[in-house]
Amino acid sequence: MTTSEPVLLCRDEGGVRTLTLNRPHRRNAIDAQLWEELADALRAAARDDLRALVITGAGGAFCSGADVGTGETIHPRHKLRRLSEVALALHELAVPTIAKVTGVAVGAGWNLALGCDLVVATPESRFCQIFAKRGLSVDLGGSWLLPKLVGLQQAKRLVLLADTIDAAEAHSMGLVTWVKNADEIDDFVAELARRLAQGPAFALAQSKALLNDGANTTLRDALANEARAQPGNFATADSAEAYAAFAEKREPVFTGDWSPHLKTKE
Repeated sequence: MTTSEPVLLCRDEGGVRTLTLNRPHRRNAIDAQLWEELADALRAAARDDLRALVITGAGGAFCSGADVGTGETIHPRHKLRRLSEVALALHELAVPTIAKVTGVAVGAGWNLALGCDLVVATPESRFCQIFAKRGLSVDLGGSWLLPKLVGLQQAKRLVLLADTIDAAEAHSMGLVTWVKNADEIDDFVAELARRLAQGPAFALAQSKALLNDGANTTLRDALANEARAQPGNFATADSAEAYAAFAEKREPVFTGDWSPHLKTKE
């Protein structure tokens, strides 16, 4: 791979943007340039008219983590700021996100996948919170993500022992949403992204935010957040279209348009 080749590939199709980490010679380990480009790409995704985002890796690997072999001499706090920017931009992205994992997802690379809303992997995929084996502590949001996904005890097992697990075990623990064969994963993710892209964009964004917030709130606060969010859905063309489609016994066609003059009844 020559230095002239982009380290991050971006492709748009049908409202779905696919970001591909493109350093296959390093199993897509993320260096300074790729951290910055990934953060920029996620911020751009928040501004652009997208309906779903897919993150994947080139050359048969997802991501082997941060590239620690670059010889950078800047203070580690500056390096970690790059990671924080990526983790926050991904978490706060309104559109649904999918990680398509083939090969390894290690360290920050695994936490990048876990930061997505849905994770699809192949049976050959392998996962490891490798930090302890490198004399490091967990980063890229792993200390926040893992306890929520698998509970505190299993999170400690994965991080403190740095065990490598396969896709089947990751799936059984709730760390992978689907496992698909290598010859099926591309079509499966494309169809999954299409379904999300055809959904009611505003309502999905609200539900995603409510679920993220609900993991850290009381039931009373969650109910209050839902009550504040739901009226906004009634002011969209998608809500009216859903009711019309139900009455006409057909599939709805969601556009994401904002139509506050429309009135619907729950």
